[in-house]
Amino acid sequence: MPDDTLIHDPDGGMPRLLEIMRRLRDPDTGCPWDIEQDFASIAPYTIEEAYEVADAIARADWGELEGELGDLLLQTVYHTQMGSEAGHFTFESVVKAISDKMVARHPHVFGDESRDKSAEQQTADWEKIKAAERAGKAQFRTLDGVATGLPALTRAVKLQKRAARVGFDWPDTTHVIDKIVEEAGELIEARDTLTQTEVEEEFGDLLFVVANLARHLEIDPETALRATNAKFTRRFEAVENALNAQGKTPADSDLAEMDALWDQVKAVEKAGKT
Repeated sequence: MPDDTLIHDPDGGMPRLLEIMRRLRDPDTGCPWDIEQDFASIAPYTIEEAYEVADAIARADWGELEGELGDLLLQTVYHTQMGSEAGHFTFESVVKAISDKMVARHPHVFGDESRDKSAEQQTADWEKIKAAERAGKAQFRTLDGVATGLPALTRAVKLQKRAARVGFDWPDTTHVIDKIVEEAGELIEARDTLTQTEVEEEFGDLLFVVANLARHLEIDPETALRATNAKFTRRFEAVENALNAQGKTPADSDLAEMDALWDQVKAVEKAGKT
């Protein structure tokens, strides 16, 4: 019988969590589901947990954030356990790597560089260090190293930032907005004359330029869209509540009535902000 002392020690800390995961993955005594998993099957859960962390932060739910951070930490432990089993890396090597990276990227804190620099200069220095790191990995092209698994809008902004560093960028938002108008026109034309695949391509072009506008305005498009999603949810639920007060559901209503209720909800919200 394995020794469960550490497993059941509430003060076991990080060693306890690592041992729990090791036991879950034990091919003889572990959990059948956990044993069957691999990097690819766990990756979607890792992404999901990161979003749930962001959601708890957006709602300022600190009690829930504690739990979500634990779920996200578990994902790191899961991947490092699988990495250890395959001989790729261990939890300790991952910790060492990120610690070394943070020390190397902050010479103004952990080295002999001056801390007396602006945020802009620090960002520029950070990018120089990262560029040197990419060169060490034989990533010499401008767009090398931008992760393909990022949310599409986030990756669009990162690609555009990389291109902008070498001068491939519009000088101001006027040019970006002109391009949005151009792409919108091309989308309408595609809708009327081209195939669904071509329409999808034009729609992607439009989204890419909208992401570029967000970058020029120093807006994170993912954050902005999440806020709008939350606003839509809040307002539509208010419309549903208004209909429920009349003994109705959206299915019993029509667009004209719901649109009028929507305008009322917007008016109430705006009045509450003044």
